[in-house]
Amino acid sequence: MNKIQHRLVIVVRADPVICGHSVEARNLAEAARLRGFDEVRIVTWPIERLQAAGLPLKPLETVMPYSAGIFVDRPAPVGDYKVPDGRYLAGLVGRLVELFTDGVPTVCMSLYLSPHTLAVAEALTVARSTGLPVNVTTIAEAVGSDVTNVVKHAVEEGRLGAAAHILSAYLSQDVCVAVSEYTRDLIVGEAAKVDAQHGTRYAPQCEDRIEISYPAIDSSAYVGLADADITAAVEARGLTRDRYVMFLSRLTEAKGVEDLIAGFEQSRVADDPEIQLVIAGRGPQAEELKAIGAASPLAHRIHFLEDVGDAEKPFLMAGCAAFVLPTKPRPEFIETFGIALAEKMLAGGGPVITTVTGGVGEAVGDHALIVPVNSPSSIAEAINTAVLETSAAERRLLAVQARDYALQFDRLAVFDKLFDRLPRAALAA
Repeated sequence: MNKIQHRLVIVVRADPVICGHSVEARNLAEAARLRGFDEVRIVTWPIERLQAAGLPLKPLETVMPYSAGIFVDRPAPVGDYKVPDGRYLAGLVGRLVELFTDGVPTVCMSLYLSPHTLAVAEALTVARSTGLPVNVTTIAEAVGSDVTNVVKHAVEEGRLGAAAHILSAYLSQDVCVAVSEYTRDLIVGEAAKVDAQHGTRYAPQCEDRIEISYPAIDSSAYVGLADADITAAVEARGLTRDRYVMFLSRLTEAKGVEDLIAGFEQSRVADDPEIQLVIAGRGPQAEELKAIGAASPLAHRIHFLEDVGDAEKPFLMAGCAAFVLPTKPRPEFIETFGIALAEKMLAGGGPVITTVTGGVGEAVGDHALIVPVNSPSSIAEAINTAVLETSAAERRLLAVQARDYALQFDRLAVFDKLFDRLPRAALAA
């Protein structure tokens, strides 16, 4: 057996969680193998822990396998039942310590500052205390909700310790990145509030250290799809190509699905019995949204799909007449990029309709129909434009322009730009 010379460890909420950043982790892992890392370890949580947390999960049978050399570690909990959350974190930290002290030169990337970067920082402290050789370079990626959901609340409640815990762990990493300019500005702004309250100096450090690394997407899964395969995938779902409006994301209030249903009802496509609305995804608002759909006068034309896997997704995106994701800011979540939108732009097909909440503008550039937040009537007008008022030639041109823009998010391009920031010693086999 060949000795491992160069390893990448990614700490993340991985598959089967329905989350753009679990897909990003997969793409970074695959890119690392293509770029010469001979082992990638995705360190994540046991399936039962993800289920107990109430996270929306893909059906396990739809999760695509990883390439050879990529392994998913789900450390078992450590300790007894008296500290249920701590047991799982202990398992995660413990596994990282093992990987950091086995003599393999390692790059470790964490996605989500809380709890993953916190776990990496703790594991490094423990690993170095063992006296064993530690050759680890770290990258911490802030995705946004780790700031809005933890640091922001800590600031609002005047809790220095909780905010300092995350910001200090983040800044202790060798490379600090954020998934969008919006996210970077958000972090700097919240750090400034911590400084103003407590006399700390986190904001200048964040301003100086944080760079942008957009989420990595496997463009090869979306670009160059055969027309016959697109048509076959669409028809297998009982749909007709270019005759359905599509949503695909988590089913939560922040995604604006209720506004989409209302906009579909108000649009002129409501008068065309052939045009359907497809809502694909899972999430905590699923049952509520299904009830809203069932009560609609167009209920027979509204279809909820819970089992769209990663392999099928590009074909359904490419076959739709319009893709609508009217995301809105919520206290618990703000769209800090919009991975599904960039995926759709790579796939081609009808225009994207969305808002410019958070970092969405960076994901779509000038290549989407933009609607205000909480405006079903504007969604209706945009659907009319995309489906009824855009010629086939215009659609093709718009799709090409959108794809050209989204190719900057290809996983190899993102990986290379990100890893060029590392010291050369960290990349030497």
